[in-house]
Amino acid sequence: MLIDLRFYTFHPGKLQVFLPRFEKEGLPLQTRYCGQLIGYFVSETGVLNQVVQLWAYADAADRDARRAALWADPDWQRFGDFALPLIAHQENRLLKPTAFSPRAGASAT
Repeated sequence: MLIDLRFYTFHPGKLQVFLPRFEKEGLPLQTRYCGQLIGYFVSETGVLNQVVQLWAYADAADRDARRAALWADPDWQRFGDFALPLIAHQENRLLKPTAFSPRAGASAT
């Protein structure tokens, strides 16, 4: 299993523009291609105007194939044209579970 932990920091005032459209358009596409959404959060403290996403993949090759398929979809490309200008900074981390992690035995779908 591989967890893709993604942080998106939005320009002030743009997060509330992004969220409803992501829920309606982006999330169905991302779920179709990327599989198992572990969680989708907004920050309340620390860095503000931030979205945090966690996606589960079987391994790095699974992630690469799924994300390539996502970016090949013209609907996702159009969504990217809307969303990317709203984002000030993005970061992602790929996390591998330890042998004793509760989700280590779980499979990504």
